[in-house]
Amino acid sequence: MRLIAPFLLLAALPAFAADPTPEITRPAGTPQANGVVHTLRQIPEACARIEGAFTGQAAEPYRFAVVRTSQNCQPRARFVDFDKAKPSEAAGWKFNDLIRVPSAACPSQQAVVRVWRKPVDVGQERDGQGQSRIYLDDAMKTAAAGKLPAIPMYAAAMSVEGKACP
Repeated sequence: MRLIAPFLLLAALPAFAADPTPEITRPAGTPQANGVVHTLRQIPEACARIEGAFTGQAAEPYRFAVVRTSQNCQPRARFVDFDKAKPSEAAGWKFNDLIRVPSAACPSQQAVVRVWRKPVDVGQERDGQGQSRIYLDDAMKTAAAGKLPAIPMYAAAMSVEGKACP
């Protein structure tokens, strides 16, 4: 038995090493009841909110969605599909946030949302106040020339960890 324990720990190490250190460190959230929709994270620059809910169903214990915060909001970043973007540090993405939400009905289960962010190098000059200024006439000329600047992107993936309750 004593010989097996070290090997079990070695086998578990890749699972701990899978996630890099997130830019935002936070404790686990408040346990949430089944059917209660809750906000996991707001991303104002993308005019988006990530919300989720435990379902109480074994087939799909947790659902999450990215929801637009306001029709009047003008996004300065874009939320993209995680599976299509395939974020990784090698591709210039940063592991931004790790959100854990335990289930109130099943304490051994928790939803885990991983948020990735792809920043862009704006490269704009700053004025005397340290601000980056965009002038309408210059921006319209740049857009007309087809040279639109890149905008930051976000992607999120959700998984459910722990044992399911009967």
